[in-house]
Amino acid sequence: MPIIVWNADFILGVQQFDEHHHHLVDLLNQAYDDFIAGAGSDSINKILDELVDYATYHFAAEEHWMSEMSYPMFDEHRAEHNRFSSRVAEMLKDCNGDRMSLWLEVMTFLNNWLTNHILKSDARYGHYIAAKGISLHLV
Repeated sequence: MPIIVWNADFILGVQQFDEHHHHLVDLLNQAYDDFIAGAGSDSINKILDELVDYATYHFAAEEHWMSEMSYPMFDEHRAEHNRFSSRVAEMLKDCNGDRMSLWLEVMTFLNNWLTNHILKSDARYGHYIAAKGISLHLV
């Protein structure tokens, strides 16, 4: 059972970012499924490390686009990304070993942050694109 159910509310209308977001949700769901199935911390840690690496890649792509498009909320958005990265690094450091109770806290944080970030902060730049009628050709 997924921790996040992907649905149309997550669609921003920017194909590259929608694909990135879907992949991030899939990684979190995979980590959660492994946790529920009783997988060891090594397995969960590997998936969460991949999620963090992919989030870093995704954040760089978003920030590049926002800078190129002179997105008015760029600095605020980048600060959210930085706070997320710092917090997750702290949490994952605390989860070293077999302290499985902390894994649930990490996944709950990731669930809440990812859902709120996509549906609120990222949705704002989706609306910005739509309002400007910007044609995106993202690579």
